[in-house]
Amino acid sequence: MDFTHFLYSLLAIVNAMSPYVLLGFLVAGLLHVFVRPEVMARHLAGGGWKPVVKAALFGIPLPLCSCGVLPAAVALRRRGASKGAATSFLIATPQTGVDSIAATYSLLGLPFAIIRPIAALFGAAAGGMAVDRADKEGATDPAAFETEAADAMPGTFWGKLAEAVRYGMVDMVAYVGKWLVIGLVVAAIITVFVPDELFVRLSAYPVIAMLLMVLVAVPMYVCATGSIPIALSLMLKGLTPGVAFVLLMAGPAANFASVMVIGRAMGRKATAVYVGSVVLTALLFGMVIDYLLPASWFLPAVTSLDPACHHGVGIFESLCSVLLAGLLVYAAVRNRGHKKACHCGGHDECFVVKENQTNEKDMIPTNTYKIDGMACAHCRMTVEKALSALPGALEVSVDLSKGTATVVGAVDEAAVEKAVLLAGFTFGGGLNSFGGE
Repeated sequence: MDFTHFLYSLLAIVNAMSPYVLLGFLVAGLLHVFVRPEVMARHLAGGGWKPVVKAALFGIPLPLCSCGVLPAAVALRRRGASKGAATSFLIATPQTGVDSIAATYSLLGLPFAIIRPIAALFGAAAGGMAVDRADKEGATDPAAFETEAADAMPGTFWGKLAEAVRYGMVDMVAYVGKWLVIGLVVAAIITVFVPDELFVRLSAYPVIAMLLMVLVAVPMYVCATGSIPIALSLMLKGLTPGVAFVLLMAGPAANFASVMVIGRAMGRKATAVYVGSVVLTALLFGMVIDYLLPASWFLPAVTSLDPACHHGVGIFESLCSVLLAGLLVYAAVRNRGHKKACHCGGHDECFVVKENQTNEKDMIPTNTYKIDGMACAHCRMTVEKALSALPGALEVSVDLSKGTATVVGAVDEAAVEKAVLLAGFTFGGGLNSFGGE
């Protein structure tokens, strides 16, 4: 009976979220294609509050989690964004995103969907300006920009639209799919197997519950969309909306891995401000929700995950759920098969024979490079795209587990290093070199 209840609860959450998540993925693809990083960076140079606020506004709709935002923020910094603006972007981006805002509305209601980006904007702007005040080198001369684009895009409008759909429905699903599934499963497990009494006791002490939630949420890795079903299940178990909001804001924005990388890329002061801004903003807005705003505003849009309450399921929602499930399965198969893309099966020692070449013993130069900072499928795709755009690159294979990239073709190592740095990662040098013309 419990397992049947679990399946019904999981289905209820998926049906409520899937139309909005798919819409969010599509908008994410449009943002990726039509809003270029080099254009963003030009607006984020210099001191003062304007670049900081612009960085937060740029970051709020982007669907990047706390590990995926790191290379994007470092790339903006390398292209001229001030340190305060880069910090603001780091704070705002993982807490929201068009997909998570849409999904927040679908499960938790309009007030949550409105307050979530407002809190992200407030915390990011405050944190970014604090970094600029603490670090006088935060401002950057606009003349110091890198001028080349990070990657090539189709030239025609329809080509760009097709790329937007492909990126949103394939790359973005591969990027957040794992964490979305984990969030859904955890939410269903909480709903079915965790006793209500545990949360009813905590709900009598909201501030203590918020502090405990910070201790759980900060080290936990969960994306902005994946945190929503968990927050819903906690509210339905009796926790206050403010405590759930702390999870929504603190969970996606900080984890141990991201803090370590930020410390290396931005410095200790910026890292301390980053973590402090995330925690204080989450607690402040959580207390505002629980103590100052009407409780009736924060009744979740989905008020029960009981199987008895879900006899009628809409056809459109069901079709969206089937489509989302199909995209998730495709992304999982694609990621698993990715290591086999290289002729060598993913090993460092890779030889590829040139096609249409009379002497089959001649081999294309193949080099493997160490790249630090990659943490997820999105990082891998970013590196692949940056290296594949280099002149002479015939094939690129990135091994996420080893932190390496194998480039097939006559590509200069200096060009590889520059592309890796512009993508926001650390270049560790070449590991080997084979073949030759």
